[in-house]
Amino acid sequence: MILYVAFFFTITLVIYSFFMLRRERKEKIEKRISLIKGEEKKQADNEIINEDNEDKKQSNFFLKRWINFLVFKMKNIFKRRMKEKKIAKIEMKLIQAGRPFNMTPIDFRLFQVACVLLLPTISFINFTFYGVSANLKVLAVFTAFVNGLILPHLLLKSRIKKRNNKALRELPDVLDLLTVSLEAGLGFDAALKKMVSKNDGVLANEFKHCLEEIRLGKVRREALLGIKERLDLKEIKTMISNILQAEKLGIGMVKVMRVISQEVRGQRKQRAEEMAMKAPIKMLFPLIFFIFPCLFIVLLGPVLIGFFEVFGG
Repeated sequence: MILYVAFFFTITLVIYSFFMLRRERKEKIEKRISLIKGEEKKQADNEIINEDNEDKKQSNFFLKRWINFLVFKMKNIFKRRMKEKKIAKIEMKLIQAGRPFNMTPIDFRLFQVACVLLLPTISFINFTFYGVSANLKVLAVFTAFVNGLILPHLLLKSRIKKRNNKALRELPDVLDLLTVSLEAGLGFDAALKKMVSKNDGVLANEFKHCLEEIRLGKVRREALLGIKERLDLKEIKTMISNILQAEKLGIGMVKVMRVISQEVRGQRKQRAEEMAMKAPIKMLFPLIFFIFPCLFIVLLGPVLIGFFEVFGG
């Protein structure tokens, strides 16, 4: 079905471009005849500019309508064929990625289909232009097809990982501000409002969304559990669980937040030490394969050249 839609879209564009070229050629001939007849050049130029702008607007409007119509039809096709579980799964991944480009699950599926169609086509045209053998061409097209299937999911996972890392870096400062606000005598909701007003980031936006849900009538427990679903981080899940447990048992929120803040600071220090311990191992491979050969060439090269000149002659 998708191939038929793409074929129909291509034929429509070819027919439309044929009529547009014919119309433009006719209008250019009429403009040249009007200039030869002795009309004022300035007036003719202004008319040409105005007509060109109007033609561009009309053509752009026509193309935009056709593209919107085809996208709308394809969205309806995917919406009818996609299962609800698949839509819910993609929806959750998009929420965890921060809703890039305001994409919906149907938009993501269209993007995946576009990658599957465009990458093999571009690969085939490119290898045909360079005159590659048929076996290599088939391998390249198949690789591009597989990449088209995998690439959208890899990009989505990359956005999720980047967003989670950003939230993890913001967590200690957010906890410190919440702890200070609670120690100053504010309630938990008021402390969240203060933190949201002072910070701007992934965690601040998530707690802002949580406050909006509470304002609309959602229970605080459900609103906080929504943060656990939108941010797939162990530290965030532990923090939310401790807050809900303290609220359920009636434990003082200030003590709980102070303990959580100290634990998060300690975990942050451990991650920094772990990254510092991994740095020499990561530097070992570039050192062996790139830096040492260059040093050997610079230091031992002249010695070897002199050795061969003395004993080789």
